[in-house]
Amino acid sequence: MRVLLLHPEFPITFWSFKSVLDLVGKKALNPPLGLITVAALLPQEWEFKLVDCAIRQPTEAEWAFADIVMLTGMIVQKSSMMALIDAAHRHGRVIAVGGPYATSVPQDFGAADYLVLDEGEITIAPFVDHLKTHGVQRSTGEPVRFTAKGEKPALTETPVPRFDLLDMHKYDAMALQYSRGCPFLCEFCDIITLYGRRPRTKTNEQVMAELQRLEDLGWRGGVFLVDDNFIGNKPNVKKLLPDLLTWQQEHDFPFWFDTEASIDLAADTDLLGMMHACNFGSVFIGIETPDEASLELTRKHQNNRVPMLDSLDVITRSGLRVMCGMIIGFDNEEKGAGQRIVEFAEAANIPTVLLSMLQVLPNTGLWTRLEKEGRLLEGIGTINQTDMTNFIPTRPVEEIAAEYVQAYQTLYDPAVYLDRTYRHFRKLGLNPPFAHPPKVAPTRKARRSPAMLWQEGLGALRMARAAVVVIWRQGVVRKTRGAFWRNLFAIRRENPTRLSTYVAICAHAEHFIDYTQEILTQMKSKIAAAEATRADGVASPVAVTGAGKGAPPRLATQRKLASAKVDA
Repeated sequence: MRVLLLHPEFPITFWSFKSVLDLVGKKALNPPLGLITVAALLPQEWEFKLVDCAIRQPTEAEWAFADIVMLTGMIVQKSSMMALIDAAHRHGRVIAVGGPYATSVPQDFGAADYLVLDEGEITIAPFVDHLKTHGVQRSTGEPVRFTAKGEKPALTETPVPRFDLLDMHKYDAMALQYSRGCPFLCEFCDIITLYGRRPRTKTNEQVMAELQRLEDLGWRGGVFLVDDNFIGNKPNVKKLLPDLLTWQQEHDFPFWFDTEASIDLAADTDLLGMMHACNFGSVFIGIETPDEASLELTRKHQNNRVPMLDSLDVITRSGLRVMCGMIIGFDNEEKGAGQRIVEFAEAANIPTVLLSMLQVLPNTGLWTRLEKEGRLLEGIGTINQTDMTNFIPTRPVEEIAAEYVQAYQTLYDPAVYLDRTYRHFRKLGLNPPFAHPPKVAPTRKARRSPAMLWQEGLGALRMARAAVVVIWRQGVVRKTRGAFWRNLFAIRRENPTRLSTYVAICAHAEHFIDYTQEILTQMKSKIAAAEATRADGVASPVAVTGAGKGAPPRLATQRKLASAKVDA
């Protein structure tokens, strides 16, 4: 069996970082970990080709190679996924679709021949058996479905992903998954509906085997632990980290790590210390909103247990650079939420703030509640940061959107961003001992192929070029050049172990400036459409009683406004 594995493109998003990736000669932040895990779960005597459409499109030869095409993706990749399904059929190929989008909204994929839903450790085996028994066939009606029927697999038998299928040097960092699931109950989040509230982990041996495979393939540098909450199963994490530290020490610290975690990470200083020692450099934390009432309403109770600014201060001073996610548009949110988000980010000194308008994900607690209240709009959109809300909010959507745009413009004003980054790095604890890979010992270097060494040398040249470009733009051309040089020399004097990372985060401004303009451009027409519709006197926001706990809303909103928001 010959399989063409396709990973769809992402639209322009907060995480695109195209301006920065172009500087360092990369095409994407991370590889399609789900797809190469699928490849490892399929029979290994099959032949595989993988195309990541973030890097390039499939060639005619690759379409001709395939007995079957396999595609996976998220809702934000919807447009590319649908285009690839059409392309597969134009080329006369059978296509199987899986992943979180297809699992959440299988009805969107009537054009597929097979739907392999839920977690592949359960559903891929019966799919393979079906192919062996019936052959590869085009569907004549509904796709053939394979589901887990609510079962969640242990991850202890998950094989090492097929990293060898990747064009590794095209990515900024590799990816690895340790756990699935999260113990919390956030109303808007689909992680617990997809993966459950009982975090399941791989064994320590599995993690080391994956790291070993990456090292054997020549990778040195960043590894993103993609877990939605790395510390969801703290007892297992605390067993993992000592073994991870030993492995890193024995292998000359070839990797540094980034991940996501809940804010209660701050309560465990031992865990913070172990992560720092293992070479974790940054952590993404879901703050969502500084409004305590909104956090309670959306059941993000863990963020209200301890003052968030105190928790973020502890994490930062431990040596972990903090990134955070914020959301605007929660029910019963008061006017001025955008400014409150900006003020919180400034007080916390967090450079990287992912701000989104609230989007309702399928099958979440929020989806269920709003469906009962009659507030969901038709379709789910693409769940991108340039989309309006896909539900009827409790205050005018154009007001929310205007605050959203203004918050982006303030957060990523070059002077504001530069100052916030400087303050963050002044507070940041010392760098881990091996924040960048040390020179490889001769005995290990001898095992490296000429191609690997060439890529490393080319990477070093690109990094040098990127540094020159950033210094030219921010230290010469831009009006903030004075602050750039003052801050740079201050960091060199006060925390020299962080200097190179500081320059890298300053470089991210190049992306954020471009992305803020993208937000402004795309939202401008949508805000105007919503304002024009409301000016016609046909709609008003929803009033929700009962603090959003299932009480019937007093619907004073008509569907014309909803259509204006969706179609704009």
